[in-house]
Amino acid sequence: MAQCAGCHGADGAGGQRAPSLFRNGGAARSGEQIADAIRNGRPGMPAFKLPESAVAELAAYVRTLKAPRTTPAGAVAGGAPVPWPRIVNPPAGDWPSYHGHPSGNRHSPLEQIRAGNVRSLALRWLFTIPNANRLEVTPVVVDGIMYATWVNTAYALDARNGRVLWRFQRPRTKGLVGDAAGGINRGAAILGDSVFLVTDHAHLLCLDRRTGELRWDTEMADYRQHYGATAAPLVVNDLVISGVSGGDEGVRGFVAAYDAATGREAWRFWTVPAAGEPLAKTWAGRAIEHGCATTWMTGTYDPKLNLLYWTTGNPCPDYNGDQRRGDNLYSDSVLALEPGTGRLRWHYQFTPHDLHDWDAQQTPMLMDAAWGGRERQLLAQANRNGFFYVLDRRTGELLLATPFVKKLTWAGEVGRDGRPRVIPGTDPTPEGVRVCPAVEGATNWMSTAYDPGLGLFYVMSLEKCSIYTKSDEWWKPGESFYGGGTRNVPDEKPRKILRAIDMQTGKIAWELPQEGPANTWGGALSTAGGLVFFGHDAGTFAAADAKTGRLLWQFEANQSWRASPMSYSVDGVQYVAMAGGPNLLVFALPR
Repeated sequence: MAQCAGCHGADGAGGQRAPSLFRNGGAARSGEQIADAIRNGRPGMPAFKLPESAVAELAAYVRTLKAPRTTPAGAVAGGAPVPWPRIVNPPAGDWPSYHGHPSGNRHSPLEQIRAGNVRSLALRWLFTIPNANRLEVTPVVVDGIMYATWVNTAYALDARNGRVLWRFQRPRTKGLVGDAAGGINRGAAILGDSVFLVTDHAHLLCLDRRTGELRWDTEMADYRQHYGATAAPLVVNDLVISGVSGGDEGVRGFVAAYDAATGREAWRFWTVPAAGEPLAKTWAGRAIEHGCATTWMTGTYDPKLNLLYWTTGNPCPDYNGDQRRGDNLYSDSVLALEPGTGRLRWHYQFTPHDLHDWDAQQTPMLMDAAWGGRERQLLAQANRNGFFYVLDRRTGELLLATPFVKKLTWAGEVGRDGRPRVIPGTDPTPEGVRVCPAVEGATNWMSTAYDPGLGLFYVMSLEKCSIYTKSDEWWKPGESFYGGGTRNVPDEKPRKILRAIDMQTGKIAWELPQEGPANTWGGALSTAGGLVFFGHDAGTFAAADAKTGRLLWQFEANQSWRASPMSYSVDGVQYVAMAGGPNLLVFALPR
């Protein structure tokens, strides 16, 4: 800064001296004195016009000032990078990935909140995301910082109080169709000093974890071909893995891995074969050109087997299979992939030749448990088609398939060969046919949870049927490719029921029926405190006894839930968080 006559006073930021520009009767007023005068209602100084040289000097001085710290020390401003081992084996207080753990079990080891004190649980803080209307996000928390997303938007928040540390936002993409246009984003992934999220137009973004600045932007697919993306990515070693949406708009599904440092694609696995490939024989007809089978939810990962598990969606057209005769591989399946190469180890198809839009996008949950007298590495899923499955996750061998809802009319059982025994007369017709489960499924993408101590698997189930119709409508750009439709069954009263399934038998250990509109999509969280948290169909946020299902606590949130809960701790305090409407609601016990 240029020297000035009469400069005096304490050093400013960066060691510069504040200019003596304001004089009243020969007495110089510092900036702090003027601010104090304004705060206390005293006149700051008489009106006068500054000379141009003084204005320039003042501007130069202001540029040297530093903004006060707005982030917690040691957190966003100086937090250490989060290495991969910390994500695959997270500390008890962290929730560093969409499910909290790559296994997908949604079980928190925290036990400060338990059956004996949950009635004292209270809202600690609330954060509203502007312009959001139906958050589906599960936030992640590392080092006391929460990362939450909405469509094309990410926030870093102080997990103690919800204070904004940074925000990243870009405009929503114009001209989207289907779910890409719906404003859906379910969360972020963390690795090192980076945050990863997808956009509405099927891009994968990498942000600086400390500042929110964009590091790289990779196009996964061309949104003009009706691709989108909605799920939280999954980090495995040094790769970021993501699927795509557009599973009713006639896209060709895939899951792909990208280098975390550069965004460069490492591999891509297509879920629908190209014409002429061997698996094309499972798609006899011209629907293979718009087969869908998208990958719109987050997968799971086993570090011991080094296997990635990713599920796939329905084939297109949804309700008319005339031009896709065969099993339609790999629709409605779980894929076991080598995460470094994308090579397929095995697959299991839950609903061959699906005619009812029963995506297999429910969590492929991993657990180790006794089975048949010996320890086995298992994969469990409550499927949209109404059956609860247990597989050997090393080989894909089917170990158990049993209904978990009462309204199930499309198949009598799943045979030893792993194929459902479809009941005749349940295919959609032009006039319409009543089939259970409903098109929403016996459950859907809402998260499940598993308590390893109790051996119970928790799922939000739906008892409902639909009338399915078939049409000859063919694919058109910019439109959904249903080949028919659905409608509600007259006078039927659907019902949501939280159920606990015994992993060893597939039998229902307990159930908690709910009175509500049966149109909520809230998932479950279990904790070492012996609780299951969930979005109640009546609009409350609730907790039940994990062993018995007895309802213990409710908070009148008045929300139609579209998200799943999580839990974390900071400074020795356990919190439980749930997104509802445009808000993140965070609960804790009273101080």
